[in-house]
Amino acid sequence: MNRKDIIKILAIVAVLVLAVLLVNHIDTAHETAETEIVRDAVKNAAITCYAVEGAYPDDVSYLRENYRLAYDEERYLVNYEAFASNMIPDIFVTEKSNERGGEDL
Repeated sequence: MNRKDIIKILAIVAVLVLAVLLVNHIDTAHETAETEIVRDAVKNAAITCYAVEGAYPDDVSYLRENYRLAYDEERYLVNYEAFASNMIPDIFVTEKSNERGGEDL
């Protein structure tokens, strides 16, 4: 192998590494956007409940039953912390990870 062949191989490897990094970045940004969509849906349902009933609900199940809130419970974990009926609750959404090699958590 001469020097030009080595440079070509290194260039190809560099392009492949950059492609993998780009795909990983796009995938991470997509997951973050989906999580924000779920969070916004929960928040909007809570605000609608407050506008209609004059109080924020105690938990997410009330929003699901009465305000048609829907999200994939197998995929997302919603932490809804209501501390007063007149204060908007803290809403945290995380995507459940599958760390045990294919088993559902």
